[in-house]
Amino acid sequence: MKGEGNEHRAGFVAVVGRPNVGKSTLVNSLVGQKVAIVSDKPQTTRNRILGILSLPQAQILFVDTPGIHKPKHKLGEFMVRAAETTIGDVDIVLFVIDATAAIGGGERYIAQLLSKVSTPVILAVNKMDLTPPAALLPIMDAYRNMLKLEALVPVSALKGQNLGPLLDEIVKLLPPGPRLYPEDNVTDQPERLVVAEIIREKILYLTEDEFPHSVAIDVEELLTRDNGSMFIRATVYVERDSQKGIIIGAGGRLLKEIGRLAREDIQKLLGANVYLDLWVKVKKDWRNKPGSLHAFGYRND
Repeated sequence: MKGEGNEHRAGFVAVVGRPNVGKSTLVNSLVGQKVAIVSDKPQTTRNRILGILSLPQAQILFVDTPGIHKPKHKLGEFMVRAAETTIGDVDIVLFVIDATAAIGGGERYIAQLLSKVSTPVILAVNKMDLTPPAALLPIMDAYRNMLKLEALVPVSALKGQNLGPLLDEIVKLLPPGPRLYPEDNVTDQPERLVVAEIIREKILYLTEDEFPHSVAIDVEELLTRDNGSMFIRATVYVERDSQKGIIIGAGGRLLKEIGRLAREDIQKLLGANVYLDLWVKVKKDWRNKPGSLHAFGYRND
């Protein structure tokens, strides 16, 4: 990657775009390990997750925002506000689009939002591995006509293609400054939140399309035992009794599989053996109750 002189740079980069365009995958690929959960279901990201990439000449702090969409409940409203309020508070906006999808009202709405702020914008045209090179040019021209862009870079978040040139463009626009976090940090999120997100990712992976967005995770205990292993107790909250039955599964088999997959990733994250104790409870209509949203960590303040 190209250097920009000897001056160290550091700053915040908001990663924005419609749901399911590959924002979390791109952040994970750039940082070099999982800091945001990934799912083929839209609107997976809820909280703003900070991924930290420390390079010799720069430290880049990625803010992975929820996909901007038309909200259907108070949780959706929170997610959209979280994304929109981030745009004006960062040094750079990385606008991620899906090169295989037609430009629609959602992309135009985001472009309109970005045109109202002075924050520099870089366009990452994702899924270049699935798009003929000739098809990329008209896409890039269309976005040039929608808003002012500092750079346009085709990438493949999944395959890790062209990430170096994208990082070059980001570093150029960062303000001079020292590291804001220790060099070995990859996220600022507390362990409890990352553990909760890993559990939710496995539920999204193993269950149907509709109800996983009514799932919230509360990590009630995270303790280090005398032998260095970890004990974690977490409760999965759903909105209806029927959803509780689905997550538990026949004979408790699905809940056991959720726990097994989550435990594997949590052990990699914490570097210790983990005993994961999972429970499922019903909290009716929690997505529309501000008190429940705050209790589960969804706050804009």
